[in-house]
Amino acid sequence: MGSRLSIIKLGHPILGQSSSLIENIQDGQTQSLIDNLIVTVATANGVGIAAPQVAISQRLFIVASRPNPRYPHAPEMEPTAMINPKIVENSTEMVKDWEGCLSVPGIRGLVPRYQWINVEYTDRNGELKDKRLVDFVARIFQHECDHLDGIIFLDRVENSQDLISEEEYQRLQNPKT
Repeated sequence: MGSRLSIIKLGHPILGQSSSLIENIQDGQTQSLIDNLIVTVATANGVGIAAPQVAISQRLFIVASRPNPRYPHAPEMEPTAMINPKIVENSTEMVKDWEGCLSVPGIRGLVPRYQWINVEYTDRNGELKDKRLVDFVARIFQHECDHLDGIIFLDRVENSQDLISEEEYQRLQNPKT
């Protein structure tokens, strides 16, 4: 079982850097980081987290979609470590939807993303995986992959009218009846 790590916030220089490839996946430090990221994303009510968000500039993230207070309609999946991930093919169709980020608390933005993507990554056991991801899970992958390249979702928002507070987002998601 891992430990919760501190999540760095917007303005920290690591969030603007490209991350390094992971060479030795079976290394104890890498395996421990995976466990710690899984705990961190769960306790923070996230659906994904990248190593740079805990100030570790390595190409690793967790996709952990599940319903929670921040994303009540998220699909359920097992937390999955994705090491040295990349998008190998994508839809031509772009879809705008709301995103938030554990490193940018209090703000949501409408972000255009590919509707589906074919991806490759290495899992925590060192096996190369290739998958097609669609809709919300594809969005998570693209968001986290951006973190590995020093990009945050605010960089992809097309204009300031596409930004709202977390409080307003929650109000829109849960209107009083």
